[in-house]
Amino acid sequence: MNKKYIVRLTGKERARLEKMVSKGQAAAYKIKHANILLLADADGPGWTDEHIAEAVGCCPPTVANVRRRLVERGLDGALARKKQARPSRRRKLDGEGEARLIALALSEAPEGRSRWTLHLLADKLVELRVVESISHETVRRTLKKTS
Repeated sequence: MNKKYIVRLTGKERARLEKMVSKGQAAAYKIKHANILLLADADGPGWTDEHIAEAVGCCPPTVANVRRRLVERGLDGALARKKQARPSRRRKLDGEGEARLIALALSEAPEGRSRWTLHLLADKLVELRVVESISHETVRRTLKKTS
């Protein structure tokens, strides 16, 4: 089978990948990708995608994708995951919503309470129609981030 993307590692790249694999202190997927590139090197072992996939415990399309990313984006692009263009979920609180939450948290506590709780803050944000729904955990993370 003719491969569209041929992996040819320089001595520096090979040394970097071998060091990453031997240390084992990188993320597991990075080590796996490093192993794939080392085995796919045309100037080295030059294994087939199927043999590499079997050896490192992944699917042949994964091997092909790592090869492609190396050729298109370079070594760092092949080892790292691509950042999402847009997150899969929209944030519950935008800048204005965060400001309203902080102002609410710093305001006087409701009658009969000595202070605001996370659940009370979440319920009040829904009551004020800042958001349709929100969990106390989102309120906690937002307050922690901004304090």
